[in-house]
Amino acid sequence: MPHLVILYTPNIERETDMTALCRALADTMLEQRDEAGKQVFPTGGTRVLAYPAAHYAVADGKGDYAFVYLNLRMAAGRSAAVQKRAGDALIETAKRHFEPVVAKRLIGITLNVDESPGQVYDAKHSTLHPLFNK
Repeated sequence: MPHLVILYTPNIERETDMTALCRALADTMLEQRDEAGKQVFPTGGTRVLAYPAAHYAVADGKGDYAFVYLNLRMAAGRSAAVQKRAGDALIETAKRHFEPVVAKRLIGITLNVDESPGQVYDAKHSTLHPLFNK
């Protein structure tokens, strides 16, 4: 963890590169530092996944409206200031990415940051972490 999941209306796929957005957001996550200057999110655990909605309704349905929902889920233990800085950086990255789309159409962009306290079960199996923990 952290995982950033993006849900979006597929009517924007012709107007933007969602893979480029995923990479830009992952890079933004990896740039985050805490108060001690330590990397906030582990490189091997950082994931950004984007999914177009198979079915959707946006606003009143009278226009070809678009919507992008980003949800960052991180493990507990980071300060509120670190969480806010990460959220601010991610929304700015998303806004920059979607500038050309915003110039042409109506679109909503929402980012939520969730912390997963009190997990009942958390299993991981990864060969990625050892690659970056050298």
